[in-house]
Amino acid sequence: MALQQTLVIHEALDSPHANGAVVSELFAPYAGAGVTVQVTTVNNAPPENTANTTDFITIVIPGSAGKRGGGKAPTLGVIGRNGAIGARPELVGLVSDADGPIGCLAVALKLAQMKARGDHLAGDVIVTTHLSTDVSMQPHDPVPFMGMPVSSDTMNDYQVLPEMDAILSIDASKGNSIIKHRGFAISPTAMQGYILRVAPDLVATMESTTGCPAVTFPISQQDITPYHNGLYHFNSIMQPHVATAAPVVGVAVTAQSVVSGSATSANHEIDIAEAVRFCVEVAKRFGVGKCQFFYAAEWENIRAIYPDLSVFQTAGKR
Repeated sequence: MALQQTLVIHEALDSPHANGAVVSELFAPYAGAGVTVQVTTVNNAPPENTANTTDFITIVIPGSAGKRGGGKAPTLGVIGRNGAIGARPELVGLVSDADGPIGCLAVALKLAQMKARGDHLAGDVIVTTHLSTDVSMQPHDPVPFMGMPVSSDTMNDYQVLPEMDAILSIDASKGNSIIKHRGFAISPTAMQGYILRVAPDLVATMESTTGCPAVTFPISQQDITPYHNGLYHFNSIMQPHVATAAPVVGVAVTAQSVVSGSATSANHEIDIAEAVRFCVEVAKRFGVGKCQFFYAAEWENIRAIYPDLSVFQTAGKR
């Protein structure tokens, strides 16, 4: 179960003083199990208040055969994508956009507790996100989103690490008229400019952890391009794709109604916990080669007959 870990993280972040130090303190008891926490503080970029800062957080849960320890098991990245967790002083409390950080940090907490108790995953798991509590809202169709304290490129610089062999990107995705489902949904795999089919292994994992039919959501070609290129984006959930050659899958926390990313009292703990359990199970299976984000033979066939599409990972031409 992952509800307890989700509630612990929710309460830790539901404060105007939530920052990297709070997260570091929360994970301090697991340092003896090899879990590490790194916090990097950067200044916010205009048009946000440059007097404020954003904390980028990297948590590593080492595997028994992980690459950081000299092993060969693949490394899973879990990214909590968001603009900000708060819109103070205009709004009080956590905003809907906080689902990503809550979810990924709950994944890290669950895995840290498992490791401390003696349940070791084979591969390393690297969890990254950022915390910013005072960011303004920005217009978006059909409802406002949270603004971004730094550029999407800066987020990728700190959140997408070269050693990640596959990435799950968790993001609140309720501000749309496309997904009408309360819970979470997964995207097709995006890799090197291609949108591949929804990974069957991830579908099977979603169905086993939820006990329900898998729910997926569509992405378009522009969704896997850089966020600030002037094109419409569903949201920023697929942005890690532009900074890596590894496969990326979005884990969207969703709702039946259209909910603004800046809405407060809109973080549904049960829904986030379901996404957390899914990510934890993927981590278990991925490290031992039992959960693939794409089929290697199929990818080789695609690349044998179609061109390099990595241009979609760039800003393109004007």
